[in-house]
Amino acid sequence: MCVVLIRSLMLYLLVIFAVRLMGKRQLGELQPSELVITILVSNIATLPIEDVNIPVIVGVTPILSLVCFEVIVSWADLRFPRLRRLISGSPKIIIRDGCIERDVMRELRFSVDDLLMALRSKDIFDLDEVQFAIVETTGSVSVMKKQTEDTPTRSDTGIAADIADPPVLIISDGIFVGKAMQSLKLSRSTIEMLLGAYNIKLRDVFIMTVDSSGKCFVADKQGSTPQILFLGGKK
Repeated sequence: MCVVLIRSLMLYLLVIFAVRLMGKRQLGELQPSELVITILVSNIATLPIEDVNIPVIVGVTPILSLVCFEVIVSWADLRFPRLRRLISGSPKIIIRDGCIERDVMRELRFSVDDLLMALRSKDIFDLDEVQFAIVETTGSVSVMKKQTEDTPTRSDTGIAADIADPPVLIISDGIFVGKAMQSLKLSRSTIEMLLGAYNIKLRDVFIMTVDSSGKCFVADKQGSTPQILFLGGKK
């Protein structure tokens, strides 16, 4: 039992390392070659776990080889667009100028139900709202609405808005997030002084975020109503 546990832990860490090398993608965003490698790696990793008579190296070697091969293929894809199109394919337009391309749908073996489901996932329930729809190489569908059906923006309505970056997490469960502090050019003493002014102890802070305007969101570990503070007294 101990041997199986150690083997499982080793292969678990190896597969995590392998997936990290392949890049950060969700399962539905994998290119065909990446999906094949992922399936093969998962199957190979189970062999030494199920049979203790199989040396661990028998699983480690092909996993590392497959991942190295995938990294090489990814590099080649960047250098040679034709190879990328050959391996991953190319996006296909299935709705053009509001008209459904039936030939393309047949080529992709894309049914009407598949199309309607993809549009519903984009909160579109009426085909008349669609100007363009493209099936990406990952199988996902990108949709552009007709301008008459699209949601108006602030610029369309003439409403002015400040441009600001999203808030950054600087304290998590009572611990400072060093990189975030550096990105905002904030010192610990500044934050501690701000919290001290409101009688808030660092160890009691569950979440604290700060945006580019100096607005701070502070939630404590007791579940009290979050407080909004401002660096430098700005509001």
